Amino acid sequence: MMSSMNRREFVRTTAAVTAAGLVPLSATGSGPPARVPTSVPPLVIADLSGIQYRNGGPVSAVEKAYQLIVEGADVVDAVIAGVNIPELDPSESGVGYGGLPNADGVVQLDACCMHGPKKWAGGVAALEGVRTPSLVAKAVMEQTDHHLLVGKGAQEFARSLGFEIEADLNTERSRALWLEWKRRMDPDHFLDPKARVRHGYEIGLEMLREGLIEEAHYWGTVHCSAITPKGEIGAVTTTSGLAWKIPGRAGDSPILGAGLYVDGAVGAAGSTGRGEANLYNLSSYLIVEQLRRGAQPKDAGMDALKRIQSNTIERRLLNDRGLPRFNVRFFVLDKKGDHAGVTLYAAGETAYAVCTEHGAETRPLEPLLDGSPTD
Repeated sequence: MMSSMNRREFVRTTAAVTAAGLVPLSATGSGPPARVPTSVPPLVIADLSGIQYRNGGPVSAVEKAYQLIVEGADVVDAVIAGVNIPELDPSESGVGYGGLPNADGVVQLDACCMHGPKKWAGGVAALEGVRTPSLVAKAVMEQTDHHLLVGKGAQEFARSLGFEIEADLNTERSRALWLEWKRRMDPDHFLDPKARVRHGYEIGLEMLREGLIEEAHYWGTVHCSAITPKGEIGAVTTTSGLAWKIPGRAGDSPILGAGLYVDGAVGAAGSTGRGEANLYNLSSYLIVEQLRRGAQPKDAGMDALKRIQSNTIERRLLNDRGLPRFNVRFFVLDKKGDHAGVTLYAAGETAYAVCTEHGAETRPLEPLLDGSPTD
């Protein structure tokens, strides 16, 4: 899926680099490539947005991250440069610019990154006005003693570092979808708090069934993990969160161990889907701990899905089959470069993205349950 890239040249160059254990100094640098020990072939994995969106350019997120890694870039710099592509793409309404807004029509963004070798992490939540929250999360990681900044504080931190703060990150499409949701909500007739919250959720699912919103955008998130030729692992997750969420809601994406977790000696896991399920179960941490115990990436991911299923007992969160009425996906990478993508349901997105020396491609997600969340 290399489109306007010269795929043959890409494959030939990166294959030669990885086979020889070499990493070029830079794409435009001079002199011979630097020789570094090669522990595993470099690899980048992501959810489907990592291959679908290019923001009008020649490469996708996984391709960009992979190119930078084989050029010798830092692993977190590479994956963040990758996810900047869908963050800036207005057609990707699950993250960044044009992400679906909260109940008040305001786009609030979350992001987190983790650096395996340095054992660093940084995140932001409910950040307004910055199209690339992943870069602000990286600045929190590198320039503060904190892991997480939220709301106005996160915005002021970004402003102090020179990030452009925009008044409104809505696009014409994201605003139109919010207005349609508001029209259907008709809050004057739903004053009981419990009924109103449930009604808003039902409307969101209704818009999903009608095809107005893609499932990946309703619970929209982009996750990207990578391993370098040196065996260094890093990851980033970025999102606009649940569509029409209560203002100020922070999901799993910016929380270490929930939407993302990295242990440089073990592996990485990240997620898309219902954030509250991951928060309750600290699913990404659970997956990495299963890897530590020797589980394969697919089995570790399936264990987390089973934990989510068993801990989902509220009637409002169950469908007519008594199963979770939401979806969750995990993208798992271990220290050896083995990887897997798993999903609670065999519905909606059915694949994830991978980029290797052979270029970018999709691989099937392994489902735990048949059907869809609304069956």
